[in-house]
Amino acid sequence: MTDDGNGFNLFKLLLRLASYAYAAGLKGRQALYRRQLLKTKKLPCRVVSIGNITVGGTGKTPLTVYVARLLQGLGYKPAVVSRGYKGGAEKSGGIVSDGQGLRMTPEEAGDEPCLLAEKLKGIPVLVGRDRFMSGTAAIHAFGVDTVVLDDAFQHIRLERDVDLVLLDDRRPFGNRHLLPRGTLRESAEALLRCDAVILSRCLEEKTATLETVRKIAPGRPVFRSRHVPFIAGVIDSKETAGRIGPPGAGPDELERLRIFAFSGLADNRNFRDSLAEMGCRLVGCSGFPDHHPYTDQDFDAILQSARQAGAEALATTEKDFTKISGRIRWPLKLVVVGVQTSFGKEETAFREFIRDRLG
Repeated sequence: MTDDGNGFNLFKLLLRLASYAYAAGLKGRQALYRRQLLKTKKLPCRVVSIGNITVGGTGKTPLTVYVARLLQGLGYKPAVVSRGYKGGAEKSGGIVSDGQGLRMTPEEAGDEPCLLAEKLKGIPVLVGRDRFMSGTAAIHAFGVDTVVLDDAFQHIRLERDVDLVLLDDRRPFGNRHLLPRGTLRESAEALLRCDAVILSRCLEEKTATLETVRKIAPGRPVFRSRHVPFIAGVIDSKETAGRIGPPGAGPDELERLRIFAFSGLADNRNFRDSLAEMGCRLVGCSGFPDHHPYTDQDFDAILQSARQAGAEALATTEKDFTKISGRIRWPLKLVVVGVQTSFGKEETAFREFIRDRLG
């Protein structure tokens, strides 16, 4: 899925053939909606969608937090609606948080919705595969006037007022192949459906991705953002609960210690990059698949590897910590690292764009 090589390989050929079938299915589905053989639905409130055209790893969760807080600051009353991927309530739907406290576990809601609920105080979070039903529930239960859809660019069944698409500036279109040969959910031309493109992990003001997007989707504003890592919490050895620090806490804990990292993300290299940016003395790491359900055997293997590497502390992500909080007494200090979205000089421009689009 991530290989750029074009050399002949039977397995690659089979995956490419499967990607052609996937593309045909996409076009057929979109045609049914264009001809109104499949009907779209509209919520009686404003709807902001955040999504991408690749599989995972572009930073939708930090951007969802940013946008929800932005809307709250602009005077709107938002709620966040997520699919709740791999959670027990994905099919039935439900309320993860009323904005004051959690009503579901990560096993019920999914890890990302629980993380959103913990970070968004005063903003309800709901899950459900049927986003219209979940959005309607948010309106009736909490009187919200704006719904933020997490990971919903392909959910064309529900109309939206603002469609934001995230692209990783370092590798915006993967290897240019659709699933399962590549990581593209849709072709790059799908950007013509969006209202704005947001480049994540930008390190420079002008990049090749910026010019490419402007050619593919002319007229769409393109905003540049970066991911800023911070220490979200520190758990001292022998404890099971964490001390959550304020966003933007300094990296002193990492700079002084030999760190062994573990994470379960779509691309675990992103976590290692964040640790490097914070000046971490990384002595080893363990990577797991996205949404990985940690077991006692996993903890044993992590701790054994950390000891063998001579680590003085462990580090993991906020997303992973939502699933393991309170599970064990850590024999080493555990540093929980979060990531927040920053638009830098373009913060005012993005804020005005959202304000103008929502009227």
